[in-house]
Amino acid sequence: MESFINTNVKNIEISGIRKFFNLVSGESDIVSLTIGQPDFYTPDHVKEAGKTAIDQNRTTYTHNAGMLPLREAISSFVSEKYGLQYDPKHEIIATVGASQAIDITFRTILSPGDEVILPGPVYPGYEPLIRLAGATPVFADTRNHDFKATADVLESYITDRTKCIVLPYPSNPTGVTLTKEELQEIAELIQGKSIFLLADEIYAELTYEKPHVSIGSFPAVREQTIIIQGLSKSHSMTGWRIGYVLASENIAKHLLKVHQYNVSCPSSISQYAALEALTEGKSDATFMREEYKRRRDFVYQELVDMGLETVMPDGAFYLFPKFPVGDSSSFDLGLDLVKKAGLALVPGDAFSPLGQGYMRISYAYDMETLKEGMKRLRKYL
Repeated sequence: MESFINTNVKNIEISGIRKFFNLVSGESDIVSLTIGQPDFYTPDHVKEAGKTAIDQNRTTYTHNAGMLPLREAISSFVSEKYGLQYDPKHEIIATVGASQAIDITFRTILSPGDEVILPGPVYPGYEPLIRLAGATPVFADTRNHDFKATADVLESYITDRTKCIVLPYPSNPTGVTLTKEELQEIAELIQGKSIFLLADEIYAELTYEKPHVSIGSFPAVREQTIIIQGLSKSHSMTGWRIGYVLASENIAKHLLKVHQYNVSCPSSISQYAALEALTEGKSDATFMREEYKRRRDFVYQELVDMGLETVMPDGAFYLFPKFPVGDSSSFDLGLDLVKKAGLALVPGDAFSPLGQGYMRISYAYDMETLKEGMKRLRKYL
């Protein structure tokens, strides 16, 4: 019966990140800097809100878009933090993590034959969803531009088939983000074109030197922009699976249809925890952000001292150094690192072919682990 499986499904593969993680898991004496998951616990007051929801039997379906108090809290949060104005009744949908928000967005806006521009190297979760929707991913090479998909980079990839441009900043795997001026130039380029802007801003609360700026704050492209955020990284709530999508009403009403038939609504318990996080825990990310910055500075300096070409990240918790791999692949280098150094990093080619020759290092680990990892990498080199 396998031959009757949807061809689009058969042609996609498991994420290269997970594939490599699974390959090295179980190995003895391995320092792993692979997974992009906060190493902090969910704040206690948020956990208590979830427990209270259970004890008070708040375990029923909610509105498909999420309970209104949560959507109002989201509206207030993004207004205060990023200057974004979205109507909680008609322009906000609470989702099962940011991943589901991305899925319903692509399934809503894409048709067979459409093209989606992705800034490569890029998180591998977009390409399979684009292909499942029958569209084609187009990787814009950002390697000579500090991994930034600026307007001049994007312009050369736009065709009459371009339906969407993904702006995943701060970036996984590079950690870079776009400045207000760079976003302004993109807004001027896209304004009036029949092109959606999908802004994946899941790391918006984890920026260091400057606060996050959203493309959705530019009136010229608000009606073309779909913003995705969530609580997984900002409040260390990866397992609670709460994200949200912001879009103008004429887009959101169609997103909601796909969302409704997909999951009905997010977990009610997780929604109550998220409500607490976005109201009483608006500053919960501050401590984590400060600690990540300390770790970033340490690992970055170590890599520079080793002579590895590395772009300083603006946010998230990743570094993406370039390695002199020669004719080998990043995947082969990853295997060799595990075998000879007992160190697991994510091969750069997991982030599209444009990641060849790079390795992703997650610094969402405690300092002792990072120090040992850098020690092993230095010895290997």
